[in-house]
Amino acid sequence: MAELEAVAPLLDLISFLSSLLQKVVAANDLTPNLHHTRKLSAFHGLTMPSISIHCYLERIFKYANSSPSCFIVAFIYLDRFSQSQPSSPINSFNVHRLLITSVMVAAKFMGDMYYNNAYYAKVGGISRAEMNLLEVDFLFGLKFQLNVTPNAFHSYCSFLHKEMWFHSPPHLDRPLTLHEEESTNCLSIFGV
Repeated sequence: MAELEAVAPLLDLISFLSSLLQKVVAANDLTPNLHHTRKLSAFHGLTMPSISIHCYLERIFKYANSSPSCFIVAFIYLDRFSQSQPSSPINSFNVHRLLITSVMVAAKFMGDMYYNNAYYAKVGGISRAEMNLLEVDFLFGLKFQLNVTPNAFHSYCSFLHKEMWFHSPPHLDRPLTLHEEESTNCLSIFGV
């Protein structure tokens, strides 16, 4: 029972991140000028995946065994990548490949133990060769700037906390709270 209670805050984070990404994707999919100026990248699929962003993130969570901080760093990487690649905005055709790649890169950079690319490829529903290509493309897109300073990490955590508080998806039964004595540790938001 305690294990389920420890997982619940991370599932709330996954739900919120998927909701946030879905809003970005929907906005980018509807922007007519972007269709003509978009640059196709290695992340662009020929068709939109049938799995929702939320289910895909839950799948990654279930099989990747990544920490809350890994998902936050992956979110930071996605933000950096989209800023460095303005002609390739996050949309329905690339969001899934970007997600699996950002989580994999974050897990590798942050962790002492992580799965190999073939495992992440299987979790993501792509081939190992494609996973390898996406990893290299992602790293070059980030200009190999993988370090996240504590200040940057805390800023993103604060942003996510505020967004979760004010714009909680309907299925969250409560906003997550940050206690003053824990304000220097973002992970307390997620019960870790």
